[in-house]
Amino acid sequence: MATNANGMIQSGIFESLQRKIDDDSAVKDALREIVQELEKQERTTQSILSRAHSTASADVQSVVSSAQSNLDQEIQTIHKLSETASKQPYYKFNYSWSRQIQDACSSILFCGWLGGFGKDETGKLLTIEDVGTIMGVPVNLKDRDAFHLSIEEYLLALISLLEELARLARNSVTLGDYRRPQLIAQFIKDVHAGFQILNLKNDTLRKRSDGIKYKVKEVEDVVYDLSLRGLLTKE
Repeated sequence: MATNANGMIQSGIFESLQRKIDDDSAVKDALREIVQELEKQERTTQSILSRAHSTASADVQSVVSSAQSNLDQEIQTIHKLSETASKQPYYKFNYSWSRQIQDACSSILFCGWLGGFGKDETGKLLTIEDVGTIMGVPVNLKDRDAFHLSIEEYLLALISLLEELARLARNSVTLGDYRRPQLIAQFIKDVHAGFQILNLKNDTLRKRSDGIKYKVKEVEDVVYDLSLRGLLTKE
């Protein structure tokens, strides 16, 4: 074993460490470039989906179609990310893309809720398997160390969807659509009931899920106000 002149430190230790640092930096740079591309595409998708807040229900499919076209580009970038990330230990680098994957997942969920991805009617929740299929990536992998959509990412995206729907309920009233707030209210209450079943260990997820009850109340207030005004449909 080679040592330095003092015989205390093995020769080449720090050179070896520097090579490992350089390798990790190269991986981070490659991932960052892909993630930045995904982030840019997702901002465009969110901008398109924001038009749903000022579009009547009868015309919202044009918004969905446009958003899905942009999501196709995001999915191609996610495939590129998956290919690069799967060559590395998943939990070593997943912090660099987790938020962007959550955002993409949330946009997919919103599109699905609005009737996209072959759902043909509003108010449907895409499962984590549905989202994984749309993204073209595995979900909740346990048998190998590779890129995937985690349960935590899906649930955080679902909470973001509820926040978007609470806003949509208010804006629907402005558009004269009094049925959609009722649909949203029932949907959010059903999801809230589902979250209450979960025993969440993730601190961030648990804190954000605590806020769902406020979204329930927010939308219930919208529906209650419509009821007082006699504007609710009989469906």
